[in-house]
Amino acid sequence: MDVLLDIAEPGEAAKPHDPRPEDQRRVVGIDLGTTFSLAAAIDQKHKPRCIPDEKGRCSLPSVVYFDPKEGENGVTVGHSALALGRTDPQHTVASVKRLMGRGLGEIEAAELRLPYALEASDGGMVRLKMQHRHLSPVEVSAEILKHLKQRAEAALGGSLYGAVVTVPAYFDEAQRQATKDAGKLAGLNVLRLVNEPTAAALAYGLEQEQEGTFAIYDLGGGTFDISILKLSKGVFQVLSTGGDAALGGDDFDHALMEFLLKTMGQDNPDPGLIQTALHAARQAKEALTETQTTTITLPLPDGSRFHHELTRDAFDGLIKKLVRATGLPCRRALKDAGLKPQDLKGVVLVGGSTRVPLVRQFVADLFKQAPYADLDPDQVVALGAAHQADLLAGNDRSGLLLLDVTPLSLGLETMGGMVEKVIPRNSPVPTARAQEFTTFKDGQSAMAIHVVQGEREMVNQCRSLARFELRGIPPMTAGAARIKITFQVDADGLLTVAAREETTGVEQSIEVKPSYGLTDDEIETMLRDALEHGEADVQSRLVSEARVDAERVIHAIESALKQDGDLLNPEERAGVDQAIETLRQVAQLDDHQAIQDQVQSTDKATTFFAQRRMDRNVRAAMTGHKVDDFA
Repeated sequence: MDVLLDIAEPGEAAKPHDPRPEDQRRVVGIDLGTTFSLAAAIDQKHKPRCIPDEKGRCSLPSVVYFDPKEGENGVTVGHSALALGRTDPQHTVASVKRLMGRGLGEIEAAELRLPYALEASDGGMVRLKMQHRHLSPVEVSAEILKHLKQRAEAALGGSLYGAVVTVPAYFDEAQRQATKDAGKLAGLNVLRLVNEPTAAALAYGLEQEQEGTFAIYDLGGGTFDISILKLSKGVFQVLSTGGDAALGGDDFDHALMEFLLKTMGQDNPDPGLIQTALHAARQAKEALTETQTTTITLPLPDGSRFHHELTRDAFDGLIKKLVRATGLPCRRALKDAGLKPQDLKGVVLVGGSTRVPLVRQFVADLFKQAPYADLDPDQVVALGAAHQADLLAGNDRSGLLLLDVTPLSLGLETMGGMVEKVIPRNSPVPTARAQEFTTFKDGQSAMAIHVVQGEREMVNQCRSLARFELRGIPPMTAGAARIKITFQVDADGLLTVAAREETTGVEQSIEVKPSYGLTDDEIETMLRDALEHGEADVQSRLVSEARVDAERVIHAIESALKQDGDLLNPEERAGVDQAIETLRQVAQLDDHQAIQDQVQSTDKATTFFAQRRMDRNVRAAMTGHKVDDFA
């Protein structure tokens, strides 16, 4: 693995673990993914590198476990949460990105099997109902971002100046605002939201090409994006975008999971079996990337085990319709850019789901050329975001210009419930456009303004973003007033709308805050609470982590007793049972050090049992063999 950072003694030119000179700001690029999330930074050689955890793992599973016994402080993120999710799925949230900025009706229409209940919040965004608390997807995502922020600050040797966070190109206003809210709640200064395909192009260093047009095919865990980029002398211009914010590798997993449950005859499976089947489906998908056949084994409720041999051809049959569904956005994006497949200089693959052989073959057939896959598709987005963060912080003065586009049209409701598009989709951002409207009735002194987003012609077929009123219009005959409405979209793709009556100068503006986002007051309250209870939260987290460790040890010993309890005589068994009970009681204390000490004591007290199990396994392996057979 490449070394990310150099180490210097205190007082020398670079701070410990700081990859950049003293006068340059610490920034990171973050890929907040559906399945995995990553953070990356620029190293001393001006190259982007992913920031690993203490075990050298760059990818952080986008999974958060909320311990029902610990209240608001019992939060576990990443690999540990993934493991806990198999035994306590009702309190484990995975793939939360698919819920960001979404209402209850939209989630229900997607027919996702989720191990927890959902409800609509006052603001419209869906909330997750758990035994001890109700959470918004923004709060769950903030925990993932907080974890990556802590990892980055530990590696870079100090507080972050800011971060660039990536979003799918096809994320709408509500989803983008929700992502920015999550960053704010995590304590991050979000310098910019950058579309994932554009970040991937940056990572590939395509700016070094003098000229060329490329397609970025991005199939992640929960979303699909296609972007057509024109690259010329350091300028990245996005010509068009398309995609599906509810299509990704998770759907491959769910298709295989449903097939397995049906084959097992499980019409109404419990949440634990669903999660087990989903985990097995994901493992089978990954195995079939390299092999033609894999065997899936699952426990059945009656105690027996289900075995199924799955071929790559059978798996391809299950996902073929989903893979083909990516073709329509691709063809539309090419049409919007005025191009044909043969006009492209190359096709770049992004996202872990592009490892699936059927996907790669489909892309090659669709674009009539073999795609680029040189960089790790899981890391490429975070690496590109690190480039952009370095530029925005002023560390990189290469002058690279990034021109992104709006993913969906923005407009207003007019009489009859129709939509008047003010900013068409695929317009370069930042941008500002104005349009004049007038009154409908004689003497009308106010106008209701309804801002919407979408491609359909009727308001009820588009996403409602905001409503406000312009008052103080001078009474005139219908059609005489001149009301200028201006739309401004910033570099993050976020919108401000202003309305002005031209004859009087009466003006009203609104920063569009989609109804599915958190209000500033809600975020401020959460941040203030976090600050006020910071020290207590740290202690509670330590206790929570120690309890998780204790539960892991108890579960491991109890499983061993079920399997090999006959290795112990009654006196020894009583001693092991007592050690478990003592650990269980100590784990209820609010003293993390006492719990850790008891965990170590329990390990020591059961070492002899572990040794006997090992001896039994060795003897079983040796049966029928000579020692020389293992030489």
